[in-house]
Amino acid sequence: MEGSEAARLLGERGLGRLAQFKTYRRRWFLLAVVSLLNCSNAMLWLTFAPVADKAAAYFHISLEMVNWLSIVYLLISIPFGLVATWVLDSVGLRYTVILSAWLNMTGSVIRIFSVLKFLGLNSQSYWYLFTGQCLCALAQPLIIFSPTKLAALWFPDHQRATANMIASMSNPLGILIANVLSPALVPEGKHIPLMLGVYAIPAVTACAVATVGIHEKVPPTPPSASATNSSSQPFLMGLKMLLRNKPYIILAVCFGGGIGMFTCFSALLEQILCEKGYSNEFAGLNGALFTVCGLLGAFLLGLYVDRTRKFIESTKICFCLSALASIMFAVTSRFRHRAITLAITSSLFGFFGFAIYPIAMELAVECSYPVGEGTSTGLIFVASQIEGVILMILLQALTVRVSEDPSSTCALDQDGALDWTTG
Repeated sequence: MEGSEAARLLGERGLGRLAQFKTYRRRWFLLAVVSLLNCSNAMLWLTFAPVADKAAAYFHISLEMVNWLSIVYLLISIPFGLVATWVLDSVGLRYTVILSAWLNMTGSVIRIFSVLKFLGLNSQSYWYLFTGQCLCALAQPLIIFSPTKLAALWFPDHQRATANMIASMSNPLGILIANVLSPALVPEGKHIPLMLGVYAIPAVTACAVATVGIHEKVPPTPPSASATNSSSQPFLMGLKMLLRNKPYIILAVCFGGGIGMFTCFSALLEQILCEKGYSNEFAGLNGALFTVCGLLGAFLLGLYVDRTRKFIESTKICFCLSALASIMFAVTSRFRHRAITLAITSSLFGFFGFAIYPIAMELAVECSYPVGEGTSTGLIFVASQIEGVILMILLQALTVRVSEDPSSTCALDQDGALDWTTG
């Protein structure tokens, strides 16, 4: 009797423990909102990159000033990246998402002011554009760091990887959309106001849905045992531990440099190719191939590593192959009429370069334990932005002004086109 009574009590305790955990359907709504925000923010970042020459001609500014609309994202994210990590942990997911949605929406609307003729802004129009980009840039770290928190708070253990993948990959999806949509919307410079209006629609929609639809910081009942507590170190203590962690620092510098190269490639691709006679549509196609093949590479390598557990070997091999692909692109882009070769090299660069992303993030979390995932990934994000700014400024400093070339497809700005292959 005593044995059966003990078994009954243990069974009741087990059922009671299971009853403490519950999932809610609205977690998918939250995932959709964060994904839409992430996609919209990436679209706003690269709005002008695929049509940089036409934007420069429309606003009567130099290509360098157009590039600063992308660089400002990197600059602002450097100090605000660590702040965003603290905000997410202290204020909570709900207010972080709503704050980022309002910053994103306000920035997209202010950008439209720059093309409203009745305001009579004239030479000041660029600064309205720049201010809007700054607000969108403030939203970026808040949005990018949210998927990890969302998956931990609202999803059970067996769905976290899927939730993280969906929310995180919506950022490259936004980059893909911008590469294809901007050249399609702006065959001529006069269509830039239309482009700004179209790009504001997802930002306004995401803001409205987030403000009205998100009501709770955390679910009433946690989805799993791991969601009830955290063993991670406090923010400042974790930061000190990371700065003393040699393997992590090496990974942060190398992987951050890779993300910085991806940033430069996405932002400057049109300017590199138009000088050699390639159209904006072809540059957008190359950017799209880079992203799509990269997502495919990340998916396939993820499956391989899950089975073999060869994280370090896979990362080193992909680093080497992506470096070779980038060299191939650098050489091929010096010549005209090499469209197929350029498309292949862009695809290979994306396939091997993007494949590193999920594996390197996993390595970063593994080699930084017991520091929290938000802090370890946040520091890599900041490192990538710093290296991206350095690369962007360095590349611009090495360019040479060229006079009008009959074979060039660049819409010349006030100072002429840029040759990115000499310096």
